[in-house]
Amino acid sequence: MKKYGTIFADLLQTALAAAIFSLGVHCFISSNDIAPGGATGAAIILSEFIDIGVGTLILFVNIPLLIIGFILLERAVMLKTLFSVALITVFTDIAELYIPTYDASGGNGLIAAIFGGAVMGAGMGLTYKSEATSGGADILTKIIGKYYPQYRLGVIQAALDVLVVGIGFIVFGDLNGVLLAAVAIFFQSIVIDRIIYGGRESRLMLIFSKSNEEIAQKIIAADHGLTILKGKGAYLREEREILLAAVRRNSYEKIKRIVRETDPSAFVITTNADEVLGLGFEKLENRG
Repeated sequence: MKKYGTIFADLLQTALAAAIFSLGVHCFISSNDIAPGGATGAAIILSEFIDIGVGTLILFVNIPLLIIGFILLERAVMLKTLFSVALITVFTDIAELYIPTYDASGGNGLIAAIFGGAVMGAGMGLTYKSEATSGGADILTKIIGKYYPQYRLGVIQAALDVLVVGIGFIVFGDLNGVLLAAVAIFFQSIVIDRIIYGGRESRLMLIFSKSNEEIAQKIIAADHGLTILKGKGAYLREEREILLAAVRRNSYEKIKRIVRETDPSAFVITTNADEVLGLGFEKLENRG
């Protein structure tokens, strides 16, 4: 019963996230020809040539990515992502019919980019917390991160965004639009980080539990590494194992949930990691 309650809560959160994301896209971004990377930016660019709602175009852009994702990524994550993309499609197209937009003409483009990026970031952050994605570049980032863990996810995401923003510049022919897209992406990333874990790129988790073996197996099954440390309690002088995991933004909520669902009484210490070097993070040899 508890499992079904968790699934329902995730779906409800994903639906809320999709609604917030769609409002950001419609009210501030697409209505002012700002293409902030990802599938959303690609859909906004396509809307210049195809007379279809931006929401529907977001779905069209995502279809091949969803197919690839279902083949290469976890089925549960992709089912939530499909649900998220479908809702974003519906909510964005409905918003175009009934909700007014912010007019950035007259030099108000910066305000549109800031608020648009922040609202979209809020939606994406809530989506990540439910262990889904909003589709688009997130799917490609997860795939690349899975098979090439030596590349930083942030760099991959940025490269994909730059590609879409560059195409937007070619289509719209407006350098100001490129700068506004960069501003939107910047504020989007800040809000996502704040929602997920307070703005830090990586976190260090120390996990103390009587179910360490089960937790470790589940974390490994989720394609995430960890280290087992030996320790001794100072009071009872008992030998015990401690799990240590360095996690990125896209993994933090998943690892925390694994621990919570396996052993609700577990003791977990989470701290900021200013720099993590090695497999799955930045290459050690790249640092001076």
